[in-house]
Amino acid sequence: MIKVHSIETFWTHEWPWIRVVVFMQWCLMKCLYCHNPDTIKLSWWEEMTKQDIISLAQKSKSYFWTKWWLTFSGWECLLQAKELLPIFKELKKLKYNVIIDTNWHIFNEDVEELLKYTDLVLLDIKHINEEQHKKLTWVGNENVLNFAKYLEKINKPFWVRHVLLPWYTDDEKHLNDLWDFLKDFKNMQRLEILPYHTLWVYKWKELWLKYMLDEVIPPNMEACLKAKNILEKHIKNVFIRR
Repeated sequence: MIKVHSIETFWTHEWPWIRVVVFMQWCLMKCLYCHNPDTIKLSWWEEMTKQDIISLAQKSKSYFWTKWWLTFSGWECLLQAKELLPIFKELKKLKYNVIIDTNWHIFNEDVEELLKYTDLVLLDIKHINEEQHKKLTWVGNENVLNFAKYLEKINKPFWVRHVLLPWYTDDEKHLNDLWDFLKDFKNMQRLEILPYHTLWVYKWKELWLKYMLDEVIPPNMEACLKAKNILEKHIKNVFIRR
């Protein structure tokens, strides 16, 4: 059984291609700009079996074009790697392409095994600096950066997704340090700049949680293009996701 927050059966926003997206419950990070603060704690979820997920995937086949894609997101789906493993094995038997969207704060034998049945990893790097990462997420970034190195070691394709957050991740030094870390990864297919936005702040208020970034204004296109130009100096395939 896996603990699921919600499911989208025809998702075209973010991530590659039309796909089914399974949003998992539970996360070890507490990002200041979390889009889904209701997924952090194990306080509410729907339990689903392997057959539930496979049946959903089969029913959704007609939505896809040339490939059948499923994304497991969350927030941290890899906290349930052991439970996901039989689902991933069955999906691969059925010729589905499987994506993991992760902030990668956890790594164990179950996660290592799960990667064997994963076609693409979307890796969220919140901040390249350890102390700044702690300010943003309440945890360090050592596991995240080591995971990027591990993906390169096992020759696993991955994308990096990075939120451009004024006052936190938009200064030139941070962006230079980010490309310096990523520039030699041959399996990184693209780097996506995700401009910070506030469409989900209402969730914090509905949960009676204090939102710490009320004074932060989302970056304009000029700021996004500036960040893109810095990162493109040594990294190919840098995109701004609008």
